[in-house]
Amino acid sequence: MKTENSKIKWLDQPEEHNYPAALSYLCLIYNEEKASLLIKHLRKAPITQFKAKDIFRASRLSLLGVSNQHVKKNLKKITNGKHLSPILLVRDEKNGNVIIADGYHRMCAVYEYDEDIILPCKIA
Repeated sequence: MKTENSKIKWLDQPEEHNYPAALSYLCLIYNEEKASLLIKHLRKAPITQFKAKDIFRASRLSLLGVSNQHVKKNLKKITNGKHLSPILLVRDEKNGNVIIADGYHRMCAVYEYDEDIILPCKIA
């Protein structure tokens, strides 16, 4: 999928609708109070960067393939030069992994494109 001189474009900050999506997901894992607190931390967190392959290893999630419509849509954005939103991560120290609170499909698309790509993200 990678072409010569290609580069994924990123927004400077996550889009506003990413936070309610992350909250909805985190409410499945934590109670609403804890999930809301994590969102507050994510909003204040600085943008940091990690390689796609390292985020996947830390998350222990399965990679969705390009047959998934959301992954396909994000791959199309990448090849069309559209900006992607940074992903939102939560450290689950109790279980020793990282939760992809928002951006799982973007993450899978980026990994498919180039697993060594460094992604901007916020982590709490």
